Amino acid sequence: METTHRVFVGDSRDLAAIDDDSVELVVTSPPYPMIEMWDDLFTRLDPAIGDALEVGDGRRAFDAMHAQLDRVWDELERVLVDGGIACINVGDATRSVDDSFRVYANHARVLEAFESRGFDPLPDVLWRKPANSAAKFMGSGMIPPNAYVTLEHEYVLVFRKGGESRSFEPGADRRYEAAYFWEERNRWFTDVWTDVRGELQALSDDHDDLRNRSAAYPLEIPYRLICMYSAYGDTVLDPFWGTGTTTLAAMCAGRNSVGSELESSFLEVFDDRLDEVPALSRSVGRRRLERHREFVTRRREEGKSFEYRAANYETPVVTKMERNLQLREVAAVDTLEDADEGTDDRSTDEAAADANAVHGYRAEHAPLTLE
Repeated sequence: METTHRVFVGDSRDLAAIDDDSVELVVTSPPYPMIEMWDDLFTRLDPAIGDALEVGDGRRAFDAMHAQLDRVWDELERVLVDGGIACINVGDATRSVDDSFRVYANHARVLEAFESRGFDPLPDVLWRKPANSAAKFMGSGMIPPNAYVTLEHEYVLVFRKGGESRSFEPGADRRYEAAYFWEERNRWFTDVWTDVRGELQALSDDHDDLRNRSAAYPLEIPYRLICMYSAYGDTVLDPFWGTGTTTLAAMCAGRNSVGSELESSFLEVFDDRLDEVPALSRSVGRRRLERHREFVTRRREEGKSFEYRAANYETPVVTKMERNLQLREVAAVDTLEDADEGTDDRSTDEAAADANAVHGYRAEHAPLTLE
């Protein structure tokens, strides 16, 4: 099996290089409005944002920042297939503007934006992202009432485009082979993820200039969401590509991907990680199988039995739908010489005009090796 992965260097408010109805899943984490590390970026997009912050008008700055994200959401509505899923990882912001401390509810504003575009909100997920500070409060020390709760969680907001779920041909192999284990379903489809923790981006000393423009985004989050909401052969889009964690997760999960990123320097960061992808994908798959076998042992110790066996592994499974599950690993990753190959129907001249702004990778996949 082969997957392709494209990254467009450019503004995600205009995803013209991506065809209408060509993406099955969006997994992304945008810059969070009213988080200071993103002020300069938002101000470059709209100088009025900097003016609002300078005069202490937090609400106006908040609305103007989300207005820039709204243009990206417009593009997502266009490129997603009917029934496609958008997963938006976003955190709220706490900030003092003009000496007034408050929370800016980014998740509520994003929810409103997607609903206004006709998306159906689905149950969301909270995951815990501990703050770097050891202090668990903000405010006036140890006496009431002027202290504040420390935000240590983020949201994964989930939306479906249109009122109906995607349909597949009966018994579609690419869907059944992409099944997850019964116990994974129980862990993944809960509304609070306590087993996923925030992490710092591993940027080398050669990329110090990018540290302040990257954010903690654990691989487990996009990998899990990709497994939950897509099948083999699907394409996953991340319009805020950053260091390429969503593309890395798509490679590990055996899906195609496409990304958009303003900073071309992030491509160098991703290229530095390519040699590690086969081993990483193998370890991710083996860990899933190892956890399943641990689950089998515990279930048997509890006196419970299994009715089915996995066709591709020497292990029992709980449900009939798990029998044909086939985990995959990356055998090799190559850089595409022609990144525009097979991407759309543009003319030769149009494709050549922005070939320098497109980077592509091809991943060869094989069934997961067990030893």
